[in-house]
Amino acid sequence: MKISLPTRQNVIDDHFGHCEYFTVLTIDDNKQIIKEEIITSPEGCGCKSNIAQTLSEMGVKIMLAGNMGDGAVMALNNSGIEVLRGCSGDVKTVAHKWLDGSLSDSGDSCHEHEHGCHNE
Repeated sequence: MKISLPTRQNVIDDHFGHCEYFTVLTIDDNKQIIKEEIITSPEGCGCKSNIAQTLSEMGVKIMLAGNMGDGAVMALNNSGIEVLRGCSGDVKTVAHKWLDGSLSDSGDSCHEHEHGCHNE
């Protein structure tokens, strides 16, 4: 299984659409991280990009994120990627918390986008 985490300086980025890059971790059947890949974040607002499709084509099934708008959640879900919001901290620490079952979706969506990409 593959999971993805929107990342900035090796921690979960608070804003999915403007992360520095996506960390994609491959997890084996023993819940061990066996591979780490870095996927460059698309230019501009990630919520209007093809990143959901790109990650889905790579086999990503879970997105562990800080916060994101409903449109991004829908795009990821439509690409077969489950989203857990409300994550924060070091990406591998967050991944291990998810692997041990101690993470759940906060249900919080970003409703205001000060960066203005939704008004373009």
